[in-house]
Amino acid sequence: MQTSYPQTTRSQQSVLILGGGPNRIGQGIEFDYCCCHAAFTVKRMGYRAIMMNCNPETVSTDYDTSDILYFEPLTLEDVLAVIAHEKPIGVVLQFGGQTPLNLAKALSDEGVPILGTDVAAIALAEDRRQFGEMLQELEIRQTPGATAVELDDALAAAERIGFPVLMRPSFVLGGAKMEIIFDRDDLKSYWNALLEYSLQADLTLSEERPILIDRFLEDAIEIDVDAVADGETVLVAAIMEHIEEAGIHSGDSACSLPPLSLTPKLIRQLEDATRKIALKMNVIGLLNIQFAIKNNLVYVLEVNPRASRTIPFVSKAIGEPLASIAMRVMLGEKLPEMFLVKPFQRWQELNHVAVKESVFPWSRFPGVDTRLGPEMKSTGEVMGIAETFGEAFAKGENGTGVPIPLSGNVFVSVKESDKPVIGEIARQLVQLGFNIIASRGTGAVLESMGFKVETISKIIEGERPNILDRIIDGKVQWIINTPSGKNPHRDEVLIRTTAMRVGVPLVTTIRGAKAFLEAVSFLRENPNVNVKAIQDYLL
Repeated sequence: MQTSYPQTTRSQQSVLILGGGPNRIGQGIEFDYCCCHAAFTVKRMGYRAIMMNCNPETVSTDYDTSDILYFEPLTLEDVLAVIAHEKPIGVVLQFGGQTPLNLAKALSDEGVPILGTDVAAIALAEDRRQFGEMLQELEIRQTPGATAVELDDALAAAERIGFPVLMRPSFVLGGAKMEIIFDRDDLKSYWNALLEYSLQADLTLSEERPILIDRFLEDAIEIDVDAVADGETVLVAAIMEHIEEAGIHSGDSACSLPPLSLTPKLIRQLEDATRKIALKMNVIGLLNIQFAIKNNLVYVLEVNPRASRTIPFVSKAIGEPLASIAMRVMLGEKLPEMFLVKPFQRWQELNHVAVKESVFPWSRFPGVDTRLGPEMKSTGEVMGIAETFGEAFAKGENGTGVPIPLSGNVFVSVKESDKPVIGEIARQLVQLGFNIIASRGTGAVLESMGFKVETISKIIEGERPNILDRIIDGKVQWIINTPSGKNPHRDEVLIRTTAMRVGVPLVTTIRGAKAFLEAVSFLRENPNVNVKAIQDYLL
């Protein structure tokens, strides 16, 4: 189906923008935002904007977003048919997420001009061996990794790299089927489940579509960097620090701009690495890099030469339309020329803090475990903005509908590796006037540190009242429960699902608990939250 609004002359040069296709976890409205801004920019620059997408729920398919809309599936056959009819000067792939990017090689093989970052750079980012060689040449650290298409190869690679490893298919969105693997038995179970998933999704493992295996950096800080480049100049638009530890999908983790805990030296290293990678890959347009920091060492986790799902958040936070800037670059403008009159707003110069927080559909799926991991589960996000992190995080939590308790009882139950650091959390809870209820194991650790704790029976022990009774009776106002491992105990799942059902806020990471405490502290001291327009922060 083709829809044209308004009528345009065929003599005018046109640009074809491929959208993100159907919304699903990992492929959502963030990419549609980028496609819309690309279309608006194309029209402002005097070209016809042609949008191709097949999702009626998006703004990119509104009648007045583009000059011409093709409401068609994003398959090679359909895209080539549109190109043959419209004869655009080029096709834009990098705003619609991974779906259009997957067509890059096939379109290039057909002689279709790709605007922006070329196919060779896209292929380089996805080729584990070539990409590793590039990072080695640039003297940038990368977590040890490998690829595999057979179980025996995967087992050998994991043994060589060292457990735990992070495994994921190279051909899916939103971290689908991405898992942290702790041993050989885990890997075998994962492989069997993956083969079943591949059959259902009509996908085949091959050298072109292998399984990616990476060393998992436990207790590392994960960083997202968004940049735009024109092949000569690289603008690092934002460096965001994830609130949760590495291992939580970037689409599920809350993040802070500017970063919370990074030293100036680490920030310089991240900026330098981003610039080196962008220039080496000859990036034209947007670039997203995910880093991990452990023991003050910076590692590259992943490079995506396309728009990321944080582009709308960053654009609002710094007041710069990154998708529009990238589109102008793809049509030939140079970055220095754009900012001769008004300099680019550098994130380091902001006088505010912006927090991105994820929205989850737990209430729609009673009984689903709410623990977070490498596979994306969120279905939306909100933004909190303020002069301090505590206030910004509080606004973000409020936007997701999560209540922030200012008093009452907090139930604390953490995994073994978190017990040495739970004392600092307990100290802040006591200072804020909360009472601590804990499981026997966590309670014993806290009591040995000198804290007054009420221990409570596990559900499986059969004694009443147990923690579920307390939660249901409204006698627990907040829960800190870090999952105990790959296969969580039945008690943990019941606690988390019950908390979601009755509306008790739940935190499943230590770093998340620290952020939550900052929000509580702010609200205790400032019961009246300062609300103003986002533009007022950018004046």
